[in-house]
Amino acid sequence: MFGKRLNILSRLIGAVCCIASMGFAFTSCESLYEDLDPCQHGVRLRFVYDYNMEWANAFPKQVDCLSLFIYDNDGNFVDNRTVTGAELQDEAYRMTLDLEPGNYRFVAYGGLACDKATFSFRRQPDAGTTYRDLSVMMDLYTVNADLPENRRLHDMFWGELELATADGYTEGTVEMMKNTNNIRVVLQQEKGGSVNPDDFDFSITDCNSLFGYDNDLITAGIQPVVYTPWVKGQSQTGVTILGDEVVPQPVTVAYAEMSTSRLMTKNSPRLLITRSGDGATVIDFPLIKYLSLLCSDRYKRPPYNIKSDQEYLDRESDYTLFFFLRTDGTWLNTRIVVNDWVVRINDAEF
Repeated sequence: MFGKRLNILSRLIGAVCCIASMGFAFTSCESLYEDLDPCQHGVRLRFVYDYNMEWANAFPKQVDCLSLFIYDNDGNFVDNRTVTGAELQDEAYRMTLDLEPGNYRFVAYGGLACDKATFSFRRQPDAGTTYRDLSVMMDLYTVNADLPENRRLHDMFWGELELATADGYTEGTVEMMKNTNNIRVVLQQEKGGSVNPDDFDFSITDCNSLFGYDNDLITAGIQPVVYTPWVKGQSQTGVTILGDEVVPQPVTVAYAEMSTSRLMTKNSPRLLITRSGDGATVIDFPLIKYLSLLCSDRYKRPPYNIKSDQEYLDRESDYTLFFFLRTDGTWLNTRIVVNDWVVRINDAEF
């Protein structure tokens, strides 16, 4: 008798559960009872930096702080998020945002919220601002710092994405690009010997300190920036050039490294090297012209398909320029080695 009652009770409980589950199945997010948890609605964002010459995601290794700004379909500021923790180093990191239904524009900056940041907003994005108000300025105090080691720019990244929300979150990827570069200049005498970096002054001049909302450089009314080395030194190498032959011979080269903002083909930056003693010009060099030569034709074909010099300059961020000097300290302007590529110069226009 007790078993029958237990069996009937079990059937009744099952029926009630079935009816309840059917009710929930036909209940949408918009019609849930007020005392229940709200539906998940928004986006889930992944951040990737593979716009480089390795075509590999370097975001977890290179981006140490992240600032995200959210704009509605009309370009009005909605909200922002800042992440500075170790979660950015996790390949699986995703940012989940609960948002009202709609279309949004997400603008991300890497490197602006860090303690060592060397770029900042001219006007902080907040309520009342729009997408087109975004403007990022380089810290000129860093570039002009008295101590050379303080002149190195902290890496800065930018990316944006337009995406609509959905119940259960829309998945999206914000693809970032790097806006900072490191340029290493090496001087070597053609017949060996030693080159002292203190015998030379190095600089790069460019007008690239201000970014607009679309990450393009704003140059109108902006003064050019003179970048000077954040480090100088000497190094040993086993190769020197004698005539047309490459003869192994220990030599000491001089080097200097400069950190710069974004390089663009619409600008005309120049590398200038002078002798410290008398100020005589050793090298006055059109930077974009020769850096662009480094893009091998193989990168212009599948699977890479680099389409322009600008894409190459945006993907590459580390350059080495290798100049050979005569014994009197003047430039032997018949060849230059750039990122291991030998460029022979015949009646080049500088």
